[in-house]
Amino acid sequence: MNEMTLQIHLDDPMRARTESGHFNFINRVRAAAESKGWQVQILPETADPPAPGHFALHHMSGPLHRRTKVFRRCYYYPYWHIETVPQRWRWPVAGAKFRPGQIDGPDARRFIHKLRQRIMPGLTPTEPRHVLIPLQGQLTETRSFQTISPVEMVAAVARTAKRCIATLHPNETYQPEEIAALEALAHQFPNLTIGGDSRALLAGAEYVAAQNSSVAMDAYLLARPVVLFGQSDLHHIAVNVADMGVDEALDYVPAHKADYAKYLYWRLHEQAIDAMAPYAEERILKAMKKGGWPI
Repeated sequence: MNEMTLQIHLDDPMRARTESGHFNFINRVRAAAESKGWQVQILPETADPPAPGHFALHHMSGPLHRRTKVFRRCYYYPYWHIETVPQRWRWPVAGAKFRPGQIDGPDARRFIHKLRQRIMPGLTPTEPRHVLIPLQGQLTETRSFQTISPVEMVAAVARTAKRCIATLHPNETYQPEEIAALEALAHQFPNLTIGGDSRALLAGAEYVAAQNSSVAMDAYLLARPVVLFGQSDLHHIAVNVADMGVDEALDYVPAHKADYAKYLYWRLHEQAIDAMAPYAEERILKAMKKGGWPI
């Protein structure tokens, strides 16, 4: 059999971390591939598919090809996924069944306690004072995975008459017409405020309304209900507008209960790759084998 090569395509900061030995997940991927006799190359990002006999990993997105996969952090370090498509809502975990009865309760509670201490040190829930609406990008568009546009989502939540705070994503660049649309809603609804830090506001949130924002995972960490207006890989314990409709979902979500500890244990410990775990290479190889990679 010809010698196989894994090409790992990284941006400049990630390549620097890898070359200095400080990118643990890539270290584990390299070890997994080399344990099967593969060569590993660390390369810049590219839109080109891999050459014959070569297989490629890209961060977040890359060319769609049967010998190409993407890797992406699963919300918190050190958890990762290796998948065939970049869209989280198309990952196999999105269609998996969460069965809380199969999760050990004490293990899950210890897990979420340690995770909360690490991710949100010093942040504890307070009395609910508002609804948090963390926004992502393309606010005036309804994309294929969304039930309504983000601006329409903000309006729907504001119509409940509860105090609402819509926060902007720190890594997004918003167009003037998007900001104007939000300002118009804030003028229309006196109970709506635009701006603020999502994580800091989470402590006082009655619930979180989002398309598929990662703030939903932070909400689970604080045992806050979530209503999702878009497809996601973390929908299993959320209230889903696609299933219930906008009005019914918003009526129901304040009283929604879920087993947050067991879910986070399942989603992160069981469904993702823990790059710090002794079995990380085993899970990496399993993920790479999906779709027919001969490793």
